[in-house]
Order: sequence, then structure tokens, then C-alpha cells
Amino acid sequence: MTTTQTTRRTVLGGVAAAVALGLPAAIGTAAADGRPGPKIGILLYDGFSLLDPTGPAELLSRLPGATVTMIGERRGPVRTDTRRTAVFADRAVSEVDRLDVLLVSGAGNRGTVAAMNNPVLLDWTRRVDRHTTWTTSVCTGALVLGAAGLLRERATTYWASAAYLEATFGVRYVPQRYVRVGKVITAAGVSAGIDMALFLAGELAGAEIARAVQLAVEYGPHPPFDSGDATAASPQLKELALRLLAESQQ
Repeated sequence: MTTTQTTRRTVLGGVAAAVALGLPAAIGTAAADGRPGPKIGILLYDGFSLLDPTGPAELLSRLPGATVTMIGERRGPVRTDTRRTAVFADRAVSEVDRLDVLLVSGAGNRGTVAAMNNPVLLDWTRRVDRHTTWTTSVCTGALVLGAAGLLRERATTYWASAAYLEATFGVRYVPQRYVRVGKVITAAGVSAGIDMALFLAGELAGAEIARAVQLAVEYGPHPPFDSGDATAASPQLKELALRLLAESQQ
């Protein structure tokens, strides 16, 4: 064994080292029962928030046999709300008609409003939803689902959009990290998509795999500040949070 191989085995350890060295791992590219893994598609559109698709993708792409595809109105880079970063859409909506899981990303005002008024994206979302096992959203992606007519009874979204959600789509806003109504799961703002993805991982691959994925990405948040709950935040902090978002999107 070379020095490089020894170092890689020491640093990564166990299954990760085996994968890095090209050795067979215990989990292959099919689901545990031999069937193909879930086909997961994440909808990107101009102005989306970066963590909305990438957080869930990081977890869901680790499920045995799963495929995670970024999908846009057309193929190519799609700019985030800050315009400084882009994620590549590997498929156009015209190329995708069946998914096991659909995830609609959220965005700032510019992106969300445009997506809610984009008939191509709304028609595609409705069409794909007819065959999904799960239809999901992160942050203001719930408003896009609402515009497509896919929300029922209750949902969650970004805290600053709660009143709009209720007034526009007639569903009750629930201030939880994620809310399930039938096969539709809506997640709250941005980082909540990771929690929703873990729930989905458990539903798609079982609790043990979901726990292992959580450990694999070392998701056990202990933030240095206790200010992530909008229901406990002061009006001044909410105002500052929204101002920072707005300024970053200019």
C-alpha cells in the first residue's frame, strides 16, 4: 500500500475509504430491495435561494440508488437571488415528465413572483405532480406550489410570507420546520429544507438509512446564536433580517 493510500484510509476511514480507493462498498447503486432508487428532481428558477435546493440535494443524493437532478426552464446555469452564484440545471422541464419526488426551491421576491407567474413552470409542476410520490417545497417554493393549485388545508413557508400564503391560497400557515398534507410537504425558510430532506430520507429509504445520512453529513446543528425562530424574534431583528436579505439581492 502506498503512502497516499495509507493517508486516505486514515483520513476517511471505513466505507468512505473503500469508496475512495475504488473498493466495493456495502451499499450499491440500487435500493436495498433491488428496485431502482427514487428519481428526485429539484426545480431551479432565476433568483432562487442557494441553500433551498442544495441543502436537500446534499442529503437525498446519498440515498442508495437515488438520482437527484437539477431542472430548469432550460438547461444551463441558473442564477441565485444574489446573482453572484449559479447552479447548473442538467435538464429542462421539457425533458422531464416523471419524478418520484419533486422539490420546488424558494427565492427572494424577484424570483418567487416571476415563478408564480410563469405558465411554463406552473404547468410543468402540475403535470409532474400527477405522478409523484412526494411533491415538496422549501421556503417560498410553497407559494409556487400554491400558484399551481397544489396546496390544501395547511402549509409552511418563509416566516415573512406567512400572511401572504394564507390570504392568497386560503391555507393555514403552520410555523413548523416542515408540514405534511398527504403527499405534499412544505418546508419553512431555507435551512428547514434540510430537516424536510431527512424526513423524506426516512420515508424513501427507512429510518436507519436516514440516520446514517444525517451522520454522514454531520448534521447536528448547535448554532452560536438562538435567533432562528421568527416567533421569538423582536420586530427590530425581523426588520434587520429582511433588510439584509433585500440588500444582498440588489
